[in-house]
Amino acid sequence: MANQWKKLKQPSSLSLSSSCLFLSLLSFASLFLFFSIFNTSHQTNSVKNKVLYSKSCIFTDGQWIYDASINSPRYDNSCKEIYKGWSCIGSKKSNALDIVKWRWKPYQCDLPQFDPLSFLHRFRDTNIGFVGDSLNRNMFVSLFCTLKRVSGDVKKWRPAGADRGFTFLKYNLTISYHRTNLLARYGRWSANANGGVLESLGYKEGYRVDVDVPEGTWAEAPSFHDILIFNTGHWWWAPSKFDPVKSPMLFFEKGDPVVPPLSPDRGLDMVLKYMIAYVDKRMRPATTVFMRTQSPRHFEGGDWDQGGSCQRPQPLSPQEVEELFSLKNNGTNVEVRLVNQHLYRAFEGTKFHILDISHMSEFRADAHPSTAGGKKHDDCMHWCLPGLTDIWNDLFVAYLSNVEDRT
Repeated sequence: MANQWKKLKQPSSLSLSSSCLFLSLLSFASLFLFFSIFNTSHQTNSVKNKVLYSKSCIFTDGQWIYDASINSPRYDNSCKEIYKGWSCIGSKKSNALDIVKWRWKPYQCDLPQFDPLSFLHRFRDTNIGFVGDSLNRNMFVSLFCTLKRVSGDVKKWRPAGADRGFTFLKYNLTISYHRTNLLARYGRWSANANGGVLESLGYKEGYRVDVDVPEGTWAEAPSFHDILIFNTGHWWWAPSKFDPVKSPMLFFEKGDPVVPPLSPDRGLDMVLKYMIAYVDKRMRPATTVFMRTQSPRHFEGGDWDQGGSCQRPQPLSPQEVEELFSLKNNGTNVEVRLVNQHLYRAFEGTKFHILDISHMSEFRADAHPSTAGGKKHDDCMHWCLPGLTDIWNDLFVAYLSNVEDRT
């Protein structure tokens, strides 16, 4: 062996040539191995993504798991965009820090927490708009606070008639919130002294709802945004606002009253039909549009003005969910499933994707501001921030990936 080593050490041209050839082969083999490993890793990640966002995985079919390893929320109450009544940490709600320790686990896959920095890179030069009531603002604020934690260079403005909006300057990513309660334009209506169709039917006052006219706050949104998330529902079942006797909804189409007058649920169907057509006609060619399903309320012992409360310290069981939300029971919180019936029927076969947050949220009776909301009654409708709507945004990002995989 020693002699062989000495021979190799001899400076002959043949041995040098052999050495060079050996080194070349070794380098080639190393490069081949590196790219093979890289390609295998890439393929593995692709497979994982396909499994994660597979059509066979139903994100809404799962359970809440308490994860004690979650030590801190993804943002805190220092985010100034959080409405005071939703800042449960700031208001020292007893379970405020426990709320974020519950993780939604679909049965057939995982729903990971979205990475805000990756989101900013991925949606560079993109406009994202939330259109709807205060529950969509809840979701908008959650997304803003999560992104601001990693990118603080922000311009505040109100694009396309938005109630509020921000651009993350480094990425030219704009997110905005367009407030609208009914999607359609509406305002006070009073009987005309000269009479009319509604006056002849005995109506003296109410709210005029133009089913075919979008509210001005979001009319320009479809032509501005690349991604839109709509919601509506709570205000359609709000007798405190639209009292069926004292201040009913009076629906108008093409400027004329709809006769005979419609019930609110039928009015909702008409508004959804016109809204879908309006968005379809005016949105950008590559725009992705979502309709978010109804956010559940959790009033127990009565409605908000009847002493209802939401004092649960942890999520409901499946049995408790059915007791609280079953249409058969016709309880205080039945609107969530009633509204969803209208939404699913209206959006079937359209370009809209359904962002279904309802069932997973029905369990979370623990995640409302309750008495910490600062109101005279328990707030069992909006959600603590940080809290459940953070998971809605995880779901939103997963749905976006699912949509992209199919296009």
